Amino acid sequence: MWIIFALLSAFFAACVAILAKLGLEGVNSHLAVAIRTIVVCGMAWGLVFMTGAQGGISQFTQRNWIFLILSGIATGLSWLFYFRALQIGEVSRVVPIDKLSVVLTMALAFIILGETVTAKAVIGGLLIVVGTIVIVLP
Repeated sequence: MWIIFALLSAFFAACVAILAKLGLEGVNSHLAVAIRTIVVCGMAWGLVFMTGAQGGISQFTQRNWIFLILSGIATGLSWLFYFRALQIGEVSRVVPIDKLSVVLTMALAFIILGETVTAKAVIGGLLIVVGTIVIVLP
């Protein structure tokens, strides 16, 4: 089931880039991120209340709060830089560079989370980097 969710995530992430590029024309990219954030926040809280999950907030530990807040800060910074890059760059070149986050995430998972480094993961990561370079070079 996780593969279906991952594919849906990839599809909607692709839609984000195209829709954002169309929506960024002639507006401040930071303001656009703020509007997008309001929409995302509304959707997330709507889902929380629709599923009755709001009661689980009392189970959060200090560690949960710290890492979720840090994750939120990282998300915000990522969105701000991504929207600015989309506004001034070509989508077909900005998105592959943004997707280098896959390789960076793998490296951080190996270093911080202690996940197993495999030859397959290293080769796949290197192919992503090489592919990105090929796409982005003029």
